[in-house]
Amino acid sequence: MAVVSPASAAKAELVGLGVAQLRAFGYEPVVMPHALARGPLYYAGTAAERVADLHAAFADEAVEGIFCTRGGWGSAELLPLLDRDLIKANAKVFVGYSDHTSLHSWLWNECGMRTVYGPMVAADWSREDGVDEATWRAVVEGDGAWRVGAEDGLRVLREGEVEGRLLGGCLSIVEAGLGTPWALKIEEPAILFLEDIGVKAYQWDRMLQHLKFAGKMELVRGVVLGDMSACGDVELVEEACLHALRGFEGPVAIGLRCGHVDSGNRSLPLGAWVKMSGAGLREV
Repeated sequence: MAVVSPASAAKAELVGLGVAQLRAFGYEPVVMPHALARGPLYYAGTAAERVADLHAAFADEAVEGIFCTRGGWGSAELLPLLDRDLIKANAKVFVGYSDHTSLHSWLWNECGMRTVYGPMVAADWSREDGVDEATWRAVVEGDGAWRVGAEDGLRVLREGEVEGRLLGGCLSIVEAGLGTPWALKIEEPAILFLEDIGVKAYQWDRMLQHLKFAGKMELVRGVVLGDMSACGDVELVEEACLHALRGFEGPVAIGLRCGHVDSGNRSLPLGAWVKMSGAGLREV
């Protein structure tokens, strides 16, 4: 597996801890040439260097998976530089969250590739309790059926039972893609997952309404929201989300511990067909 930094610079010591944990899990991580680069600015190398690492990882037949070190900012710079033919011909596991939502969207839009919205090397694997093993094994290794529910933080805001393609990621990145050639494409019934960090109630309200105004909710059948403990007043955020979704008729759940969480980061199979029933979500 290849360790890459498509966005901001990662701390070498945290990458080292994460690599050690991955080895303990039975993997053979290879840190790509620019994964520990620092600069220019806050980036892990230039856009050309970062995309070179990604292309090399996809092209290498010995690499079965590509794991990001951390998010930050920078993945969107790579979108115009990505080689669609190379990547589509060498589809493999891609894992990351936060800023890498733009890459998840591109891989789905351009290649129809399933990806993993889940633990990153420096951000989660570097901590002893950073990764939820059950969902990781299910999504990345196909070990057991993937499902999440109340035990993963989910609770119901609006009841219902629907099926659709699991898409989404970090709310602010999904919204930032609107109006660009790389906006997330939702062209069939979907379950939309959205999470973020440091986003206040009115910002959740504004961005969810923007997605609606942009037509991105037309084929969405269910909405799953992430853990809101890092977004201020949780009750107010919940009310703001329900306000923004007041015209949406499908089920809504909140609290999934995936993405920006402080422990036990759950892994999600973006691009999978899933069934949402109350506070439960499972691949079908």
